[in-house]
Amino acid sequence: MFWVVVVSFFLMSVIAHTGPVMNSSYVAAVYEHNVILNPDPRVPLSRTAALQHMQKNLDIYKEQAARAAQQGAQILVFPEDGIYGFNFSRSSISGYLETIPDPQQESWNPCTEPGRYNNTEVLQQLSCMALHNNLYVVANMADLQPCPLKTDPSSSCPPDGHWQFNTDVVFSSDGLLVARYHKYNLFIGEPFDTPPQPEIITFETPFAGKFGLMICFDILFHDPTIALVEKGVHQLIYPTAWLNALPLLDSVQFQRAFSLGANVTLLAANLRNNRRDMRGSGIYTPFSATYYHAQKGEPEEGRLLVARVPVLDPLWVGRSGTTGEGVVNSQSTSSAPTDSGNCHQESCVDPPPPETAPSVPPASATFISSMLGDPFTFVLLNETQGEVNVCNGTFCCHLQYRRFPQGGSEELYALGAFAGTHTLFGHWALQVCALVRCAGLDISSCGQGVEEAESKMDLMLEGKFGTRYVYPSVLASKLVLEQPEHLERAADGTVTMRHSNMTGGLLTACLYGRMYHLDNE
Repeated sequence: MFWVVVVSFFLMSVIAHTGPVMNSSYVAAVYEHNVILNPDPRVPLSRTAALQHMQKNLDIYKEQAARAAQQGAQILVFPEDGIYGFNFSRSSISGYLETIPDPQQESWNPCTEPGRYNNTEVLQQLSCMALHNNLYVVANMADLQPCPLKTDPSSSCPPDGHWQFNTDVVFSSDGLLVARYHKYNLFIGEPFDTPPQPEIITFETPFAGKFGLMICFDILFHDPTIALVEKGVHQLIYPTAWLNALPLLDSVQFQRAFSLGANVTLLAANLRNNRRDMRGSGIYTPFSATYYHAQKGEPEEGRLLVARVPVLDPLWVGRSGTTGEGVVNSQSTSSAPTDSGNCHQESCVDPPPPETAPSVPPASATFISSMLGDPFTFVLLNETQGEVNVCNGTFCCHLQYRRFPQGGSEELYALGAFAGTHTLFGHWALQVCALVRCAGLDISSCGQGVEEAESKMDLMLEGKFGTRYVYPSVLASKLVLEQPEHLERAADGTVTMRHSNMTGGLLTACLYGRMYHLDNE
């Protein structure tokens, strides 16, 4: 059984946003790909053998491009690592690399000019997919770039004399290579180099104006993601290979939260791999969401999502941009993740064990427990309804709640606050307010991932944040995303989220604040 959920909504709120252009829309598609893996990725392959492996995935891409075109798609996004998989070393991925020309420096159509460059078979096939199906194609592949001939001693050129990058490529509907983006925020264990500088890459389309490019782990950092948003780019392309990390960073949970908090369209294509718990893709706007999240036990297979979405580029030729009083919210799906890191690789380890504490402290007593490796300060919800406050240092969270237990089951809930630097699988500065269902009845289980709950809640969650980038989410049992009924930001940084009439038991209600300006401190 699977759910593809399409949710549209309009709520009044005090948050201003860029509105859709009147009567302007386009059809977008994302493909969640069950990647065919190299069974021994640490052993280098010849170019011929690597091409034979990649062809198995490219054949599926061709089928999906044709299906997307039949459904009217004008742009199709494939996931990170979808052509070859993962767990390569720097040397063992060598047979998979192609040198991708810079489309800002030259114009090239690999489908119609295949002889211009050697060893570009993948680029040629992607180009022809775009041309033959008359749609824009975004794919992720491995790029080999030689270092400059003259380098100064401080150059970041690797010892083997070349860079290899995790790369997005974009082809227009006539097959032209129009954009190339090198991933800046690498996850642990990737066989790639970090570019010397972050690249802020956009491309123009005739149907929706400007789009920006980012990859997987990039979504958690300022560059290039927020740099694009701050440049006025409201439509983002997002290939990813995301390992789900409950209770705060499930794939569709954060994809949706980011679209709302940053007020952007997000076209998110994830891998499907049960062993790494990679699943969850979607097409999100500030006003609607179409997404898919596989359940445990479902067949491990790909899924194409297609949706008509509004144009959000205010400078798109042919209409005037509108800015209105608007909203930020969520939607609904079904899911089944576990606990891991984010994006890629087998080298993920379990978070450090939570600190031990007495079984159930008295009302209003606080305790420390680990959530995704961060020491949150928690307070239990001991009543059927009430108000609780909890502070982590000077950062405080406030909750008003009414709880509706179902079926007489006993469940423990806690409100947590954290302000500091996250250090598991990377470093980034946070302010987080999170109401979570604890995994068990002992407080040491608060902050651990759990996928089902029975207690519904009416709630008002609030915190005073030192950033304007706060990403809201309400996650219900079996990882169904709910739409917050009200979200507003006051001039002093206070963000308030209200929600009621839940369709399922509450797993997490979260305000995830990113303190980008503190990342380097």
